[in-house]
Amino acid sequence: MSGRVFILSAPSGAGKTTLIHALLARRPSLRFSVSCTTRPRRPTEMDGRDYRFVSPEEFQRLAGRGELLEHAWVFGHGYGTPARPVALARDRGEDVLLDIDWQGARQVRAVLPEAVSILVLPPSCAELGRRLRARGTDDPEALARRFADARTVLEHAPEYAHLVVNDDLARAVEELGALIDDPARPTTGSARTVLAALRADLPRGEHAEGG
Repeated sequence: MSGRVFILSAPSGAGKTTLIHALLARRPSLRFSVSCTTRPRRPTEMDGRDYRFVSPEEFQRLAGRGELLEHAWVFGHGYGTPARPVALARDRGEDVLLDIDWQGARQVRAVLPEAVSILVLPPSCAELGRRLRARGTDDPEALARRFADARTVLEHAPEYAHLVVNDDLARAVEELGALIDDPARPTTGSARTVLAALRADLPRGEHAEGG
């Protein structure tokens, strides 16, 4: 039996990376697809574990040869999912987790319509701003771009089968695990309420959080 593919997307600051690490710790049988990227490696990242760091030229070659299941350019950097490792894991009957944005999710669903797509949400616009500022890596202009990107991500929320609110790490990890066990579980009404509030607040968030 072929393994399943789970797509996890989120706006920057939603805490997706922390969720993934916690989920993988609880479910060692779940295979994480290591994406390739052209962006510089951060001090805490390891090549081959967090990302496969490649040059823009190598990225273009991989995309041109059809070796990427999906790829996109985000904030000026290329991100893509190598197709072969995903196929090999699925052939072994292993479930695979993809950490990709909405553009990549759309490309994967076009090739693998059975893929289960999950969008992670921050609990509020204020908390999103706090998390982004806490990183200490973005200047005000970069923060503004991330808020604009968050608005774009939320516009594509209807394309996802499930919504998970990352208001409490343990609870959100538990919910993700439940979705892996039963992808037919419906999205809760509370998650849809959070989405509606975010979509209403984010147009004002860039200025409110910057002050």
